[in-house]
Amino acid sequence: MEFTAETLVKYCKQLCKKDAELRDTIEQYGYPPFWHREPNFETLIHIILEQQVSLASARAAMDQLRAKLPKITPAILLSLSDEEMRACYFSRQKMVYARALAQAITDKTLNLKKLNQLDDATIRIELKKIKGIGDWTVDVYLMMALHRPNHFPTGDIALMNRLKEIKGLTHLSKEEALTIAQAWEPYRTIAAYILWWGYICKRKIKF
Repeated sequence: MEFTAETLVKYCKQLCKKDAELRDTIEQYGYPPFWHREPNFETLIHIILEQQVSLASARAAMDQLRAKLPKITPAILLSLSDEEMRACYFSRQKMVYARALAQAITDKTLNLKKLNQLDDATIRIELKKIKGIGDWTVDVYLMMALHRPNHFPTGDIALMNRLKEIKGLTHLSKEEALTIAQAWEPYRTIAAYILWWGYICKRKIKF
């Protein structure tokens, strides 16, 4: 099941009936955008670049890569030298991850078109076989490219910080966050969108 721009608002309204703090966020900042990324190789590269850095830093790297390449494909990325990738702000570690993904698609170990049609658990298993792709990367892909409605990435620092803010907590473990998020099932992704939106708006972050 996927959610759409229309059902996003519908599910937000349902969550507001369950959770006063989520309702307060929407009353203050409005509904979150329908964030969409194409379910393809380029998007996975972008998410890899977003690992453990700011959105602005990852966007700068993607802008450099897009400016350099006519099209971001596995074959073209594999043709780049270390120097060319460094010029696009790839760290040595992320070069390894990006090339591992590109190689898996090139040698047909991974077929994204077929993968995108599978259930969430299978997608997670298959993507995590690629070096450098962990739960956070899979979650963001499922949530923003495939629009699967019931994910909550506890590895996301902004999300966890915003959850602490609205719940008035000084400490929050991943287990505690998942316990709170149980009340939002089966729309934890939409709750995460609301939390991200509140985090962005409160801090006036450009994205």
